[in-house]
Amino acid sequence: MDLFPKIKEFRSEYLTVDEVHQLYIEQSGNPNGIPVVFLHGGPGAGTSEVYRRFFNPELYRIILFDQRGSGRSKPFSSIVNNTTEDLINDIKKIFNHLNINKAIIYGGSWGSTLGLLFAEKFPDLGYSLVLRGIFLCRKSDINWFYQKGADAIYPEYWDRFISDIPLAERDNILQAYHNRIHGTDNTKSLKSCKKWAEWEGRCATLLPSKNVIDNYSDCSESLSKIETHYFFNNCFIKENQIIKNINKLTNIKCYIIHGRYDIVCPFSQAYDLHEVYKRSELNIINDAGHSLLEPGITKKVLEIFSNPNALIS
Repeated sequence: MDLFPKIKEFRSEYLTVDEVHQLYIEQSGNPNGIPVVFLHGGPGAGTSEVYRRFFNPELYRIILFDQRGSGRSKPFSSIVNNTTEDLINDIKKIFNHLNINKAIIYGGSWGSTLGLLFAEKFPDLGYSLVLRGIFLCRKSDINWFYQKGADAIYPEYWDRFISDIPLAERDNILQAYHNRIHGTDNTKSLKSCKKWAEWEGRCATLLPSKNVIDNYSDCSESLSKIETHYFFNNCFIKENQIIKNINKLTNIKCYIIHGRYDIVCPFSQAYDLHEVYKRSELNIINDAGHSLLEPGITKKVLEIFSNPNALIS
């Protein structure tokens, strides 16, 4: 299945959410259509025009926004007043600002985390959840990708990733990168940002994809600064919080889409969620890694959104 043709937004604006942050919000598609709120990954990755093309513009009112510090939101790459609870409350403010009573929530990677946490806090605001590349934000999930796990799958990429980290600091790669990215040496910080984003981009697809790596590189500063800020602080949530609060989602159906060979967020995270989330449907993409742009994942997302009645019933 191909993406829908390119479309322009019918409205874009900035929403002031506190004394520091203004969020970029855009709407495209049908102004009277079914609202679908797109939650991007990272945190810190921002949105792209291509994300509009996953939804039928005749059926859906497509709402994209850049989370705090991301994309076109202001101030760029800021970690001030930037926590998970802030982002959850921002989504609620966007619902109120756009007069949305209920919406389909789409989220991928960190967007899946945010979608689940938002739905657990505001379960009456979601028709359904469509989640790709589940990230549960447990310590083991973060450790897998930034300390021990993924390094065995891509040892040559890992060696490049840690090459600037002294041996004495390699028992905590996340902390080492956090110190460099948020340090006072701007040259060292930006170099570390590039390497952080490159590691994630290289691991995001089943087969090497220069396009995906370039996409990560394009947002490397905000992605790296905000991801290290969140991951160093355990994403500002309690350990295993999503699973422990899953009973709050008994009235919301969830479509889980996950690549079998996802190295960024291993498939076990999707399986763990599905096992306790009784209203979830697990869609395993056997020829895919992590990225939304993996052909099999793209096809499944388009397929699920081709049946709007199922999503809102």
